[in-house]
Formats: sequence, structure tokens, C-alpha cells
Amino acid sequence: MDKFKTLSRRQLLQTVSAGFGYVAFAGLAAEAAAREAGGPLTSKAPHFAARAKRIIFLCMRGGPSHVETFDEKPQLLADHGKPGKSPNSKLLGSRWKFRRHGESGLSIVELLPETGRHADKLCVLRGMHTDNENHPQALEQLHTGSFQFVRPSLGAWTLYGLGTENQNLPGFISINPLSALGGLRYYSNAFLPAAYSATLLGDANRPVKNPTVGNLANKRLTTAGQRQQLDLLQAMNRELADQTSDPRVEGLIESYELGFRMQDAMPKVMDISTETKETLAMYGAAGGPTETFGRQCLLARRFAEAGVRFIEITHTEWDHHGFLTSGMTNNCQQIDRPIAGLLTDLEQRGMLHDTLVIWGGEFGRTPDDPTTDGRGHNNKGYSMWLAGGGTRGGFAYGATDDHGYEAIEGKVHIHDLHATLLHLLGLDHEQLTYRHGGRDFRLTDVHGRVVTEIVG
Repeated sequence: MDKFKTLSRRQLLQTVSAGFGYVAFAGLAAEAAAREAGGPLTSKAPHFAARAKRIIFLCMRGGPSHVETFDEKPQLLADHGKPGKSPNSKLLGSRWKFRRHGESGLSIVELLPETGRHADKLCVLRGMHTDNENHPQALEQLHTGSFQFVRPSLGAWTLYGLGTENQNLPGFISINPLSALGGLRYYSNAFLPAAYSATLLGDANRPVKNPTVGNLANKRLTTAGQRQQLDLLQAMNRELADQTSDPRVEGLIESYELGFRMQDAMPKVMDISTETKETLAMYGAAGGPTETFGRQCLLARRFAEAGVRFIEITHTEWDHHGFLTSGMTNNCQQIDRPIAGLLTDLEQRGMLHDTLVIWGGEFGRTPDDPTTDGRGHNNKGYSMWLAGGGTRGGFAYGATDDHGYEAIEGKVHIHDLHATLLHLLGLDHEQLTYRHGGRDFRLTDVHGRVVTEIVG
């Protein structure tokens, strides 16, 4: 290494890029490999025996109407047209019937018949509630537990607690993420090490058929040449990290190494052309209104199977202040087959028992509205569901009042949901802490209880 000390950094880069000095820098590759062996994404043991190994979160941005999906309200239908609680509003009964499904008899709207066939796998939380009725704040609390401060996301906390099973792929991936309205904060590592932040594929505002990772391929250098160049850069980064103790430099070092490893693994996982026609049809991923969400669900399964710890996919346009009839019809048509396909596929591959699937949005909708075809925001009572990962299937927990205004039984706050998800992953939400700014932080802050009633 001494002979390289007299060269400028630019000269060193040029030397390495040209392919010289490989032997001199081979030791740096070994050093990098040693660091990776104990890196932040290394798989870690949970606090106790886990029921779930990974999470797939199906995020419905906008607030799906619970009284039009998983919370049947006969009294609301009977009182249709009567004055509501909101100013100048009238009660609005659901336009669609609910059907009983499976041995459990779980009640699900007729707009979701294929999801209904999996009713005995679903654990429906009908007593959900959260603290804010504005989309950005409620979405941020759904993802991070807080809407007042920048905090690490659920995915980041999951990685911090468990690491990931595949060191050649990101541990936290968000497909078609929300980038507007502060959306990047939903997937942030915040004060946790940078390696725990999400890798974003696509954009919810511009849904793409085949999301890709930018700048993943290098057309100018061979793999060996890239490794030489990276060894040099990492040596300089490590020197800077030792001098400054800046966590951002550590994050850069990890991201460079992960990016190098991803070049071979990521394209293979994202290539759904290897799937059979039957599988594509099962997800609705071959065309039509189900294609975009179907491909997201299929990618989620492929990433989960490849060892990714936390995968989130997004479906938007659930904010039905108006055009409720057409909006619910279109949205349910787009998600129904893909969700059923995902649950079927996971079960067939023996993965559903240790994969925790979550469905839901930031809040629900009001039972009344000034219009005759819309609903307002409702953070006081709404529904989400879980499947697999050690949850009770064919089970509904909690309830809203007769009209669906607010949760009255089996109430589950977002902090309780987060505590329960971590519990299913084998993590104690009170022990999973990170020291920052002189205090210990956790996902649930000083709140949260594990909802043991829904654990299978």
C-alpha cells in the first residue's frame, strides 16, 4: 500500500479503474467481507420464539371504508337517509351486500369475493383507531408510530431487530411507494443506521409495469474491476469514518457494498418472466385492471421467498369523498384477485405460516356524508386484517358502534398494532430500543400492548 500513498485520490481511482494494483487491494476486499459478516443486516436471533419471519404489508393509501369492506352494519343500512353526526350530513348505508365466508362465517363485502374465499385465514381487526384524521399525519403514524416527529419506520425497526436472511438483497423494500406528502418519511431509518432504510421501487404516483432499480448495472467495468474500484473507495471511506465517527459514512459504506452485491441478485428476483402462465393468471398479473397490483403482489412473494424481511406494496385512491360507488368498485376489482393469489401462493409454498400479511390504510371512513356518494375521514374506528404469521384465522376482533363511527370493543390503537406485529416476529416492543439524543427510543414510544387475543 505504501507505493499508493504518494498518489492523489484521483490517480488512485484511475489506477484501480484501469485494472492495476489488484493484488495490492485484494486485502481490502477481504476486509470488506469480514465487515459484512457482522454488518447491520446480518440475521439476528429474536428475543423469543417467533411465529413470523417476515412481513408483507399491503398499504391501501387514502383510508378504505370499513363499512364497505370488512365491517357489516345492518343498522346503518336500516337508518339510511337519517341525519348523521357530521354537519348537514345523512347516514349512508352500504350499496353492497355482505356475504358469509368459510367455516368461520366471516362477513366480507361482495366486492371482494376472491378474498372472501380465504376468510378462514383472515384475522380482522374491527376496533382499530388512530390519533389523526389527516392523510399525511395518519400515514406517518401508521408507518412510524408518530405523526409529530421523524421516527424510524416499522420496516426499519424490524430490520434493526432481526437483520435479514439474504445479504445480497435489501432487507426492507417498498414497491410503488408514496413519495408525495412527506411519503419518504414513511420508509425512513430516521436515527437508526442508514442500512435499515427502505429500498424504493417505482412510485405510487407513477405506477410502472416493471419497476427497476436505477444504476444497478455498470457497462464500463467488469465485476472484478468494480470490486477493485470499490475496495479503494471503501478504504478511503473507512479512514474518514474512523476520523469523524459520522454514522452517515458508515451508511455509505454499507450501501456501496449492498449495491455491489445486488447487481446479480436483484434482477433475478425481479424477473417475473420465469413464472408460469398459471401463476401470472392467479395473481391477475398478465393484464387487465388487476395487472399493476398483481405484479406488486407477485414481486412481494418473490422477495419474501428470497429472504427479504419486510416488503410493502401500495395501492392508492381510497380517499372516497365522492364517487364512492365507482371508486370502491374499481379499487376492489384491482386488488381482489391479486390478494387472493398472494395468499394462495404463500400457502402452496408453505410460507404463509411464517409470513405475516397485513392489509389496511391510515384510517377508515365516516358512516355519514353531505353528499350521497362519498364518505369523510374517520380515525376513531376502522378495520385492518392480518393473515398468517401466527395469527388466528377466520376471526374478527373488536367492534365499532352500530353505525361504524368509532371503536367500542376490542379497541386496537396503532401502538397496539405495532407491539403485536413485533411480538409475532419474536421481538419485545419494550426491549427493542435504540439510544439517541440521550434517551432510549422505541417504535411504540411509551405506549402499546400486545393484542394476545389475536395470536393463534
